[in-house]
Amino acid sequence: MSEPLAEHPTDWRKFFDAHAPRYMENTFTRHTAAEVGMLMQLFGLPAGSRILDMGCGTGRHAIEFARHGFRVTGVDFSEGMLEQARAASSGLDIEWICADATEWRSDEPFDAAVCLCEGGVGLLGERDDPEVHDRAILENIAASLRPGAPFVMTALNGYQIIRQMKDEHVQAGAFDPATMIAHYKDDWELPEGRTTFRIRERLFIPPEMVRLLRGAGFQVVHVWGGTAGEWGARPLKLDEIEAMYVCVRH
Repeated sequence: MSEPLAEHPTDWRKFFDAHAPRYMENTFTRHTAAEVGMLMQLFGLPAGSRILDMGCGTGRHAIEFARHGFRVTGVDFSEGMLEQARAASSGLDIEWICADATEWRSDEPFDAAVCLCEGGVGLLGERDDPEVHDRAILENIAASLRPGAPFVMTALNGYQIIRQMKDEHVQAGAFDPATMIAHYKDDWELPEGRTTFRIRERLFIPPEMVRLLRGAGFQVVHVWGGTAGEWGARPLKLDEIEAMYVCVRH
């Protein structure tokens, strides 16, 4: 946490379009093969099954699934990220769709779905209602799955951010404990250099996210730690950045 937000929040579509050429230089992308290996074990699906990657970015998970013989559809609202995905996936059975996750759903049901590394969930615009925004994404994923299909999502761990908050953040307008909305500037170290972001986010702790998932049509089977490089069937640590939600479509 740094200072309260004085300007409009980051335009995430523009950010990802610009960041796309260097996205795969981020250290968290190095664990893709192991992450997909774990997901395949969880799903237990035969090759040829259809998998939806909502908020697929540069397609690193979608491409790895396709290499194992799955038919994959990757959806993302950043054309820049999808350009990278297309360039990296020549010869693989992947459908790339440029669309907003709050608006897109499939008429033909998938056998499994993933939404990983803030793949749309939590990426708020200036006027987005946080619960409406994230519920729409989850409902669209549920509507795109056959009954009984597995779904795995990683999302920001509200506990980690809340544990950084202090009374001075409340007084400065950076955090409202009544709404759980944080509104601040933050500096990230990216491959292209240190970048300042204007963040507006609703901090969802796991019980609230479980409620959203259930309301969207999922049974939540597990809540695990979702830190890149440390995925596993283990409890969520309070200070890790992401939580993992292992679900089944009702």
